[in-house]
Amino acid sequence: MGAKGRRGTGIETIGAIHGSVGLPERLFAYAYGILAQPAYTERFWEELELPPPRLPVTRDSALFQRVAEHGAQLLYLHTYGERFADPDLTNSELQGAARCTKSVPLEEYPPTFPYDPDHLLLRVGTGEFSPVTPAVWDYAVSGLQIVKSWLNYCKLKRSGRKSSPLDEIRPVRWEFTVELLELLWVLEQTIELQPEGAALLEEVCSSALFSNDELPKPTTEEREPPDTAPKKGDQSSLLSSTTD
Repeated sequence: MGAKGRRGTGIETIGAIHGSVGLPERLFAYAYGILAQPAYTERFWEELELPPPRLPVTRDSALFQRVAEHGAQLLYLHTYGERFADPDLTNSELQGAARCTKSVPLEEYPPTFPYDPDHLLLRVGTGEFSPVTPAVWDYAVSGLQIVKSWLNYCKLKRSGRKSSPLDEIRPVRWEFTVELLELLWVLEQTIELQPEGAALLEEVCSSALFSNDELPKPTTEEREPPDTAPKKGDQSSLLSSTTD
């Protein structure tokens, strides 16, 4: 059976239980709802020492749908509303508690970003953002502290890995107030969803699951990363030829 047949069989196997309508998107959201949370890492810490991560897929259709909806909420947040937006909501803008309580002067480029956990206060140069909870300030992914890393990236002399000379082109003044607020709001809501996600994971692990034998094994070819090399005639190929 070819690679295409294998994938079809896997989708059909899950779809026979959970329905085939919109299943690829729902399965992706389900996977994100399971994997993108601290509870998963804590529960499977030892297993995660050997990649790839294992995804427990419940056979309970109602539970599958709830996890998919939870994952869709996270995907909506983590794509800043670009994916999995609810069409029934007239106002789907990201919102949260944090506010810019003291504006950052436009002519100023903040060199430091001290955080005061006692007053839930983040200082950006002479500007101030509050409330910023320690949970938001300390939120990390794979050891990377998100807010601190983002702020360091926004310095006039930015930190972090540079991929090209274009990274040296910086705004001449601070222009990131809205972007910082949106980041804080995303993290606020992500943290609020964590207890729900942990409870759903517990339900999934206690439920009847699909076994490995029920789903097809990917081939070596299917495990290979996608080929991102520019094709002849592509704009990206043309760009590279003009900058070499």
